[in-house]
Amino acid sequence: MTTQHDGRTGAPDPFHSFARRADRSDGLAHFRTRFVPSEGLVAYFDGNSLGRPTVHSVERIQKFLTEAWAGRLIRGWDEEWMELPFAIGDRLGRAVLGAASGQTVIGDSTTVLLYKLARAAVDAPRGSGRRTEIVLDTDNFPTDRYVLDGIAAERGLTLRWIEADPASGVTPEQVAAVVGAETALVVLSHVAYRSGFLADAPAITRIAHEAGALVLWDLCHSAGSVPVELDRWGVDLAVGCTYKYLNGGPGSPAFAYVRADLQDVLRQPIQGWMGSSDVFAMGPEYRPAEGMRRFVSGTPPIIGMLAMQDTLEMIEDRGIAAVRAKSLELTDFAIALFDEWLAPLGAKLASPRDPSRRGGHITVSHRSMRTVTATLWGRGVIPDYRDPDGLRIGLSPLSTSFEETYDGMAAVRDALRAELLRATGLG
Repeated sequence: MTTQHDGRTGAPDPFHSFARRADRSDGLAHFRTRFVPSEGLVAYFDGNSLGRPTVHSVERIQKFLTEAWAGRLIRGWDEEWMELPFAIGDRLGRAVLGAASGQTVIGDSTTVLLYKLARAAVDAPRGSGRRTEIVLDTDNFPTDRYVLDGIAAERGLTLRWIEADPASGVTPEQVAAVVGAETALVVLSHVAYRSGFLADAPAITRIAHEAGALVLWDLCHSAGSVPVELDRWGVDLAVGCTYKYLNGGPGSPAFAYVRADLQDVLRQPIQGWMGSSDVFAMGPEYRPAEGMRRFVSGTPPIIGMLAMQDTLEMIEDRGIAAVRAKSLELTDFAIALFDEWLAPLGAKLASPRDPSRRGGHITVSHRSMRTVTATLWGRGVIPDYRDPDGLRIGLSPLSTSFEETYDGMAAVRDALRAELLRATGLG
């Protein structure tokens, strides 16, 4: 790409020059060649919703179909597949979650795993008697709110709502104000799905524990982008998807984390044969397996968990700290472009400017963003839209360049400007 010039002065655009320099010094730049090219793509701003496929994942899945599945047939279960959810889970735990082995498993959707762990938590035996409240926030992802509403109805519990600002997120002070002797469980997202606000997980976990409650963190927008230290933070439970920054593919299975000392205490509610102590005994009654196997229900989705291994390999290579460092550089750059190009058009930044409080995406708000998003999709620039009036810009560090970020933000500027002219009858 040739150097861009400032339309007002004719001088080389300093933002474009910065992008080119940043790409040359990017220690993760070589990973971009590992992703399958997308025809007609100018900029992909939706890595926080669906990651891009890797070249190796295509080869891995094809090889599995022709060799492992066709070649081994049902023997594959005894040879590898039965243990694959735990092997990949341990690998994900080490590379991404700060979790020692034996605490993470791959399987089911985020919704199902959230239900399993939340339901098990509120039914957990407690020496001080039954607790009757679940704490959550009004801006959490719909699945979290819907699942917890259903559990509350099933178990006769009360939902204690934290009113969260969509442009920020839940603070430790807000949690401290609502937890107490009746709190059974606190369920929050580590990174807010709309604003990208990064919650203070260690502080909130500590506050919940001081009240005698368990904590379940939703890591869907954290895993693979933001460093997580579940063991060090003393987290009880966590769930997250693998098709965002982990590039597992559409509908790839989620992961569940249960702290080691809780595994034989909690009884998960979907008692399937794969979670029993002797899977092939086919006994008359359910006896839960020890450890993380008891949180498995049905047959593991083996093909669905193959692709994420390639991203785990990249993260293992350079470390999650390097991924986070580039993520912050990309979002800082996007915010600088927002200030220069979009703020003068009336757009608002609906994400934290403080990098320590920001996850891997930013949201730009304007009343025209629904229309702008549709326009951009037709031009090969792919963000996504979230009410109210928010265009989300998800910058996946392993697959996104600074020049791609520049090109995409320039397209947002041009589309918004054109829409404003059209709305005023000048376009």
